[in-house]
Amino acid sequence: MGVYTNQGNWASRRGIFLILLVLFHVLLIWGLMSGFAVKIIESIAPPIMAEVIKEQVDEEIPPPPPPPKMEIPPVEVPPPVVDITLPTETTQTTALSNVTDKPQPPAPPPPPAAPKPQLKLAKVNQPSVDDYYPESSKRLGEEGLVKVKICVGTNGRVSEATIDEGSGFQRLDDAGVKVAKLYRFSPVTETVCSTMPIRFKLTGDR
Repeated sequence: MGVYTNQGNWASRRGIFLILLVLFHVLLIWGLMSGFAVKIIESIAPPIMAEVIKEQVDEEIPPPPPPPKMEIPPVEVPPPVVDITLPTETTQTTALSNVTDKPQPPAPPPPPAAPKPQLKLAKVNQPSVDDYYPESSKRLGEEGLVKVKICVGTNGRVSEATIDEGSGFQRLDDAGVKVAKLYRFSPVTETVCSTMPIRFKLTGDR
C-alpha cells in the first residue's frame, strides 16, 4: 500500500510541473505579442539616444590671383636695304624681221560635201494607194494628203515610217504609213531619209 502512495504523489507533482511550464510559455508568448516584454526591458534599460554632430569646417578664403604679367614685345630690327643694280644686256637677233611682214596666202576652201544619194523608185510593182483606202473612210467621204517621213536602208527597203504631217483623219494616216512601208527603192550607199506624200482621193465610181 505504501508503494502505491509514493507513485501517486510523484505523478501529481509531475503534472503540476508540466502545467506550470505550459503556463510560463503561454505568458511568455503573450508578453512578446503584446509588447509587454519590450516595455519591461525599456524600463530596466532605457534606449540610448545618439545625436550626430556635424563638424564645422572653416571655409578658407582663396588668395587673390597674381597680377597679370606684362609681356614686352620683341624689338624687330629692319633688315638693311641693299641696292644691287645689274647691267642690262642688249640681245641681238639674227632672225629676219621681214618674214612676218609678207601677207599669208588665204587658206584653201574646204572640200565640198558629197551630195546625198537621191531616192529612186525601183522598177518593181509598187503598192496602190486605192488598195489600202479604208472602206469606212470611203463611206464617210474622208479625203486628204498624208506626209510620211521614211528612212530607206542600203537595200532599198523602208526601215522606218512616221507621220510628218497628218491628213486630219486617223484612219487615213494609219493607211498612209502602211502604204509607205511597202514602197521599194533602188539600193543606196547609206541610209537616206525623206518625206513621201500619199494622197487619198475619192473617185466618181465609189
